[in-house]
Amino acid sequence: MKFSTCDLCDEHEDKVQIADPVFLNYGGRTAFGGSIVTIKCHEDNSRVKELVATPGAGKVLIVDGGGSSRRSLLGDQLAAQAATNGWAGFVIYGALRDVEVLADLDIGIKALSAIPLKTVKRGLGDRDVPVRFAGATFTPGAHVYGDLNGLIVSDRALVQ
Repeated sequence: MKFSTCDLCDEHEDKVQIADPVFLNYGGRTAFGGSIVTIKCHEDNSRVKELVATPGAGKVLIVDGGGSSRRSLLGDQLAAQAATNGWAGFVIYGALRDVEVLADLDIGIKALSAIPLKTVKRGLGDRDVPVRFAGATFTPGAHVYGDLNGLIVSDRALVQ
C-alpha cells in the first residue's frame, strides 16, 4: 500500500479527520493503513494479546490506553506476532516498550511514548467500541492511515 497522508488530505479533505500530532513512530513500516479494530483498556494489554494472535487481514489495531505512560501496552513479542499474523499496524494512545526491536519489524506503530515497565494482565478491556483521542474518533470498520506526516481517519477506504 503506497500513499501519503498529505495527498490523501489534499484529495479528500472533507472526508477525513486529522489526529492531533501527538504520536511518535516506532515500527519498521513508516506508512500503514487499513480497517480499524479497537480496544479500550487501561494499563492492561490482555485484549491486545488476544487479538494479535488472530489473523489481522491488513487491519490496524487502535488501542485507547487513556494516554497513560505508566505501563506498556505493546512490546516486541506481541508486535512480532501481529506482523506475522498480517496486522498492518497499531495506534497506541499510551506507551510501549522494546523500541529497538519494534523499529526492525515490518509493521506500522504509532504511540505516545515508551516505558520499560510491562503491563499488568487482569483480563480487562473492551473491544470493538468507538474511541476518541487526539482530536479524532476511531470507529470499528472505519479506516485509518498513518505515515511520517501524521494520522488520518476516514469512514471509507481511501487507498486500494
